[in-house]
Amino acid sequence: MSAAPGGGAQTLRTPGRHGYAVEFSPYLPGRLACASSQYYGIAGCGTLIVLEQNEAGIGHFRSFDWNDGLFDVTWSENNEHVLITCSGDGSLQLWDTAEATGPLQVFKEHTQEVYSIDWSQTRGEQLVVSGSWDQTAKLWDPAVGKSLCTFRGHEGVIYSTIWSPHIPGCFASTSGDQTLRVWDVKTSGVKIVIPAHQAEILSCDWCKYNENLLVTGAVDCSLRGWDLRNIRQPVFELLGHTYAIRRVKFSPFHASLLASCSYDFTVRFWNFSKPDPLLETVEHHTEFTCGLDLSLHSPTQVADCAWDETVKIYTPACLMNPP
Repeated sequence: MSAAPGGGAQTLRTPGRHGYAVEFSPYLPGRLACASSQYYGIAGCGTLIVLEQNEAGIGHFRSFDWNDGLFDVTWSENNEHVLITCSGDGSLQLWDTAEATGPLQVFKEHTQEVYSIDWSQTRGEQLVVSGSWDQTAKLWDPAVGKSLCTFRGHEGVIYSTIWSPHIPGCFASTSGDQTLRVWDVKTSGVKIVIPAHQAEILSCDWCKYNENLLVTGAVDCSLRGWDLRNIRQPVFELLGHTYAIRRVKFSPFHASLLASCSYDFTVRFWNFSKPDPLLETVEHHTEFTCGLDLSLHSPTQVADCAWDETVKIYTPACLMNPP
């Protein structure tokens, strides 16, 4: 793997590995993880690639192989060395970057591909949620060897499961059944069902500044904002992508700023409070752009990954002088 600066972006090549997800460490400013798969995730194995930034660019810190494609990754919120990936064989893997060995634990309960994994960010709980093509979401405590609860209700594959950063025990999910759902782990049931798009919904995220605001990204190329207090229609709609939106992330630093990546090879930055919300379009990949994250440590730093076998870290112009 080689790192090369180019076009303002630091690039790490991942030969033979197609990127599905990337996430900055919540603890170490220069560290990030990428979940990747061989053969576009259709066959072959997967690799968790842990990267480190230094003066020379992005360096390869450690990698871990799994015998099926890896589709998502989440860092532990209570141990800077630990992360969890999820894969095409229906399992979750718990890794320790301080140990150059196989997974600490493997959790295998889902019956189909696990496409989404997220570690709770609210204080006082160490819970992980996974979403699968078996139409279920599962709740895990990494210290317990089996799932704590299974959430049923979606009528299509689950593509995204994201914890609320505000409300303990609350997460959202999106699905091929065209709905956004909000769940409460205390009741193990769905709280809210929103028919958010007339298309499969591949991604969602919670606003870091408003506990009632979520955004969805769908195969219909649109992003829609939802206020949980009034779900009859979206509070905003963002148009511009030309193929399915694969991932969407709210900014940790700006209340009305978000980013999205798409199968149209682009990453777009938006300010949904403006009459002309599209701030910038970044076109530096040559394949489906699947992974996207905004740094928790730097207001200007973004990472993404794509099926073109690269991970990129960069500063888009619109974040240099944010709204």
